[in-house]
Amino acid sequence: MGTILDARGLHKSFGAVTAASDINVAIQQDSVVGLIGTNGAGKTTFINMITGYLVPDRGHIHYEGRDITGLAPRDITRLGICRSFQIPQLYASLTAFENMMVGIGVVLRNAGLGGFLSRGRPLVPGHDLPAEDAAERILDRFGLAQYRDKNAQVLPGGVRKLLDIALTMVAKPKILLLDEPTSGVSAEEKFAIMEMIMKAVRAEGATVLFVEHDMEVVSRFAERVLAFYDGRIIADAPPDVALNDPEVKRFVVGGELHRIDEVQAKRHA
Repeated sequence: MGTILDARGLHKSFGAVTAASDINVAIQQDSVVGLIGTNGAGKTTFINMITGYLVPDRGHIHYEGRDITGLAPRDITRLGICRSFQIPQLYASLTAFENMMVGIGVVLRNAGLGGFLSRGRPLVPGHDLPAEDAAERILDRFGLAQYRDKNAQVLPGGVRKLLDIALTMVAKPKILLLDEPTSGVSAEEKFAIMEMIMKAVRAEGATVLFVEHDMEVVSRFAERVLAFYDGRIIADAPPDVALNDPEVKRFVVGGELHRIDEVQAKRHA
């Protein structure tokens, strides 16, 4: 697998506070990377620099070999880097299908195709399908076909989360950044929801970076973990190695890892 995203020497300060200090990360295409760290550790700053919401004070970010440092968020999105909350909030009074059509309309307009009401039923870029067919396909991919005609406001929390992430896929991203994909989801649903998200997103061919505070989710779904603390990456390794790193156990996971060990021990008892 080749490198799709390469961040080198990233620094970012806000007054006397250093939010990112010499961040060096290469992300491989088709990988799944979990970002962990306490609040204020630097995870969001890192994501904001990648997506153009913050410009690093020093350093460079290359995407598919192109320097994207300092590009506007909209330009970065059009290149193929999306994040779950960049898509507008769900329209509560619209159905799941109608929400998808609104998102697809934005994609068509940005591509100069005039929107989904244009004559001739233009094909949605990246999907090579008319708008209605692309919407149906994505809903089905995320297991949302049964909710097609239900208003977003009446959907269960986990289904709303799926629909929100499904909306990001209308832009056919090459890199998808998810901010706590299981937040607001019950403990009973979290693994099933995450399984559905990962299956659907990977089927669309996206490289995934996700921020998560639930170490059970991280250990189960991430192939690689970046642990942030005080603006630095203190561990970069597979989950079983990263979550047992002394600094990570001290500054990030704390008692959470012991709880996971107890749960896993009970499962195998």
